[in-house]
Amino acid sequence: MRVFTFSLLAGIALALSLQGYGGEALDTAKIEQVTGLKGALNEAEGVFKVTSPRTDVKVSVDGYAMPPFMGLTSWAAFKSGTKVNAMVMGDLVLFQDEVNSVMSVLLDNGVSVTALHNHFFYDDPKVYFMHIGGEGDAEKLATGVRKALDKVKEIRAAAPVPATGFGGKPLQTPSTITAKSIDEILGVKGQAKDGMYKAVIGRTVKMACGCEVGKEMGVNTWAAMAGSDDNAIVDGDFVVQESELQAVLKSLRGSGINIVAIHHHMIEETPKMIFLHYWGKGDAPALAKAVKAALDLTKK
Repeated sequence: MRVFTFSLLAGIALALSLQGYGGEALDTAKIEQVTGLKGALNEAEGVFKVTSPRTDVKVSVDGYAMPPFMGLTSWAAFKSGTKVNAMVMGDLVLFQDEVNSVMSVLLDNGVSVTALHNHFFYDDPKVYFMHIGGEGDAEKLATGVRKALDKVKEIRAAAPVPATGFGGKPLQTPSTITAKSIDEILGVKGQAKDGMYKAVIGRTVKMACGCEVGKEMGVNTWAAMAGSDDNAIVDGDFVVQESELQAVLKSLRGSGINIVAIHHHMIEETPKMIFLHYWGKGDAPALAKAVKAALDLTKK
């Protein structure tokens, strides 16, 4: 009788854990169908996870041929929500020439990008990890994951070996960026050095000690340019509140700017800040307009 009661209670608990907003159950078969991946259910946590090992490109780390089991497997985990049907969290294993195309697909399909960084040193080819999240309809979230993985396959089908650069014309040296025109676009006074340009815009946070810190302590958005007005690069860093991250990512990607890292620089600050690093190529005024459009989405 006790065994029966325990089994019944366990079954009820599992059913409740898979039950979504409004009593709708998480459809694990649909998630498998949409993502095209086989999943596994963790009954204790009510989590359904699909996985996709990266077996298409051989990766070595510090001279060791890494099997996918050692950390080269993309995954997405689904769980029923309380205010929405479902939530998803995951981690995609990507090569440098896949990162930005995959990010655009995710952002266009309602999946948030929450971090982008490396997990290894001395990996060949270089591997990046894109952490994702989202809340809403489980099928739509699964569709976003599927489209991202399909984009990876599309890129690798066209070029089996990961690229080693962004491409484009070499920059002229020395640089001859017209600082005045970039100042006018950004609406700030930048610095000029040897034909290069740099602008820094600060924000303010309060640390755990009660200290207020800003631009000179590293809480800043910056943009640096080199090359010529008609063939330039821009690199820099955006500091954004958590609520601003997705909009800024969408704006930069919509302007053709590449995102190369998303992470935090501090702990226990208020409000919580996220930093994203970027790299773009094009004519200098267009690059400056792309930075300004994203900058306008952040709180003053």
